[in-house]
Amino acid sequence: MINKQQLIDKVTDLTRQPRKNVEEVINEFLDQMIDMLSLDEKVNLTGFGAFEVRERKGRRGVNPRNPNQEIQVPSVRVAKFRPGKTLKEAVK
Repeated sequence: MINKQQLIDKVTDLTRQPRKNVEEVINEFLDQMIDMLSLDEKVNLTGFGAFEVRERKGRRGVNPRNPNQEIQVPSVRVAKFRPGKTLKEAVK
C-alpha cells in the first residue's frame, strides 16, 4: 500500500520537480475531484477509470447489539469507481 506522502515522493523522484510543487498539484487534483463529485459531476480519467456519485438505497438491518431488533438503514450517497480499460489490463 502507498500513502499520499509516498506518492508525492515517487512523483517528485520521477519528474525531478520540487517536492513543494508536486504536493501542491496532487492536493489541488484531489480537491478538484472532491468538489466535482460533491456537485454530482462524473469524473472520467480516460484509461484509468471513472468516478461518480450514486445513491445507495435504504434497507432494513439488524441491530448488532440486539439481534432481535430491526433498524432502518437510511439511503446514502456514495462515491463509486469504475476502472478503465488500461487499468484493468495492467492489473491482470
